[in-house]
Amino acid sequence: MRIPVNRRDNRFLPDPKRIIIRYFDNGIERTIILVERVRAMPEQDASAALVHTLREFSKRHRNITRIFKTHFNIVRAQLRKEGLPVEGLSEEKQLLIGSYFSMEYSTESAAFFNPSMIESPDQSGLVKGSKRIIVSFRATGEGHISSVVFHSGLIDKDGKLEFEKPGRYIEEAEMVKRHTYRKRSFMSKLMEMKLPEEVVKNVMGRLGEKFTYGELLGSVDKVTNSDPNIERQTALEEVIWLADSHYELKFSRDTDLSERVIFPVTFNERKGIEDARFVKFTNDNGEIDYYATYTAFDGKTILPKLIHTRDFCHFEIKPLHGHGAQNKNLALFPRKVNGKYAMLSRIDGLNSFISFSDKINLWGEPMILQSPGKFWEFIQIGNCGSPIETSDGWLVITHAVGPVRRYCLSATLLDLDDPTKVIGQLKEPLLVPNNEEREGYVPNVVYSCGSMVHNNELIIPYGLSDTGAGFASVKLDELLRELKS
Repeated sequence: MRIPVNRRDNRFLPDPKRIIIRYFDNGIERTIILVERVRAMPEQDASAALVHTLREFSKRHRNITRIFKTHFNIVRAQLRKEGLPVEGLSEEKQLLIGSYFSMEYSTESAAFFNPSMIESPDQSGLVKGSKRIIVSFRATGEGHISSVVFHSGLIDKDGKLEFEKPGRYIEEAEMVKRHTYRKRSFMSKLMEMKLPEEVVKNVMGRLGEKFTYGELLGSVDKVTNSDPNIERQTALEEVIWLADSHYELKFSRDTDLSERVIFPVTFNERKGIEDARFVKFTNDNGEIDYYATYTAFDGKTILPKLIHTRDFCHFEIKPLHGHGAQNKNLALFPRKVNGKYAMLSRIDGLNSFISFSDKINLWGEPMILQSPGKFWEFIQIGNCGSPIETSDGWLVITHAVGPVRRYCLSATLLDLDDPTKVIGQLKEPLLVPNNEEREGYVPNVVYSCGSMVHNNELIIPYGLSDTGAGFASVKLDELLRELKS
């Protein structure tokens, strides 16, 4: 039996006007030339050039002079490393130099897809039966670099979806590197990366059981200076690569949620932050945290990572460790199960797995949960976001890939007390791309990163052929009835 699916009118498509300013690296030789050209300008000419630049761009960005100053400071640090200190420049010339090392980047010029929907932390002042929501999206721009962006909306008592008009500006957060690392888990990840044991011991042996980013850099520098071997030097770069994957982001509270973009800021994610699966997590003491698993991609290697926030202003980001946290498609359960964290995954790229852990960022050996069994899922099967707790079991929206690499969505029901047991699966897909949805950057794909239930209705946000995003809904009781039949 095919369950009735209601496709909503709400649609999101890429908007090239959503732009941020990124640092533009001119290369050291051109950097030196540029700085000297600005230094040689008469102050009056430099001031006029800055005024012209601000007139052209200040209406497109909030506090653009702050950005120019930040970029000038990056240039100054680069030149100091080359033994070329930049001193004695006026404030106008510093800002003008910063403008030459700035570029606009359209975060979603190519695609806006793979959404994840959760309840907002703020549910105040609403009509009974309504719920405020946050939807995250994977935004993709020039060079196919992906970032995470957000939109706020409301579901009324009748299930109608309405979204707020996005803010005028978007901006990156302040990045904070003040993480304290634990030697045991850090070494475990280095060994997973198959780095030479000698290198790992030389670096880690100089550090305590807990250490800071700066202390790690100091240890790496000492090993670097004493060992010129090229292979081991490459391994040392990978130690820093791992350390860089821990950081915090802080957005100003006077920015609208839609103006905040989590853009790649470290080398290990320089080619994209992919498919964030957000979940509202209820702790044993009743306190709420919001987590998201995502895939960091540097153009060659993927690294599963975890986002943590409570207010969507301050985000902590760190890598996930262990054999159960490999590959893509990780999705955290919304609470502990039998005293342990639980997570779905697809570590082999083919089957759906489940793992349990005492620590949210360290995952052991996973167990196979589902394998492809029907023709429309022979290529792969996996989750479409965190499981949803119902009185009948854990509801998992799944994706599957079949002939001609067509994606579809389906559903699985897991036992509430023992989610390693599958107690129900749909015999047919729940949602397949229709004629309108199958055209796009990657044809024939529907994909979701997280759904939610409201007033007996399951609302599924989903990507449209890796280009835009839409929304569908099904009656929860009808879906559960079919899963149990």
